[in-house]
Amino acid sequence: MKKVVLITGASAGMGKEAVKLLLQEGYTVYGAARRVDKMKELLPYGAKVLKMDVSDDDSMVSGINEIIKNEGRIDILINNAGFGAYGAVEDVHIEDARYQLEVNLFGLARLTQLVLPHMRKQHSGKIVNITSIGGKMATPLGGWYHASKYAVEGLSDSLRLEVKPFGIDVILIEPGGIKTEWQDIAMENLEKVSGHTAYQNLTKSAININEKGQKQLTDPVVIAKLIAKAIREKKPGIRYAAGYMTGIVLFLKRWLSDSMFDKMIMSQMSSLQR
Repeated sequence: MKKVVLITGASAGMGKEAVKLLLQEGYTVYGAARRVDKMKELLPYGAKVLKMDVSDDDSMVSGINEIIKNEGRIDILINNAGFGAYGAVEDVHIEDARYQLEVNLFGLARLTQLVLPHMRKQHSGKIVNITSIGGKMATPLGGWYHASKYAVEGLSDSLRLEVKPFGIDVILIEPGGIKTEWQDIAMENLEKVSGHTAYQNLTKSAININEKGQKQLTDPVVIAKLIAKAIREKKPGIRYAAGYMTGIVLFLKRWLSDSMFDKMIMSQMSSLQR
């Protein structure tokens, strides 16, 4: 029996590549996103497309009901939908901050709630939460994004312990810098929010750093392969990390003191303010 997979944020980047790869590996794959038109190219591969907004409860309930009606089960949930509301903590409107958490955290949590009764009934399942190395360390001007990813890390750690007795695995995927539209959208948002405030010099530095690093970003198919590896394993690991700067950042975060890590981050920022 083919295992049934739901991937959110399937309209671009890592989500779209994961849909293609998992279809090639023989899974029944539902790709979900708000932008259905962006998923049309997945149809020839055999994907089943759902219009889903992870900030809208009715949309999520309807999507899960459709999968259960069609397939009678759901084996793997890949919570990939997310975005970055960049800007200084002081500058980001609190409603925009709430929406950041609504999409990156609460949407993920609600979908998890919806699939768990079915997975418990099967006594099997895998929940894959896409976080970020930004859930392990923080940079200036990304406070609300980092807050959402730190929260996903903590939520996942608790969830893993709760559902293990039911034969359900919880897996964290922690990408570094990935070549997707995410970067450009985040930087455009940053410029609008903090490009003309007291944080404008810091904003210019962040945008310059992003531009300089564009050529080094990792292709999203690398993360798709990591997801495939994780769900293929009978006893998957708890965390998997890959992507530009992942190894060095996680190493330095582990071994440097907080003050030393802060100095390193800010030295990079200040060098581009001159």
